[in-house]
Amino acid sequence: MAIKILLAGAVGTALLAGCANQTGRATEIDRTAMGAAAGGVLTAALGGKESDIYKGAAVGALGGALCDDVGVGACQ
Repeated sequence: MAIKILLAGAVGTALLAGCANQTGRATEIDRTAMGAAAGGVLTAALGGKESDIYKGAAVGALGGALCDDVGVGACQ
């Protein structure tokens, strides 16, 4: 399940961060919240237990918060 959690967090963060920055107004907090939501939803969709959903949300939040810091083009 750990691979599913990491995958859900990474994919959700990348997709939402890219969409959020199309307006040019997404802040660090916006990307963090969207990453958390995407990570949690995708982990649930992959059949995760409740504790796994929280872990997916945490991974997504971390990814959303750091995506522009590590140089992901969609986040900048």
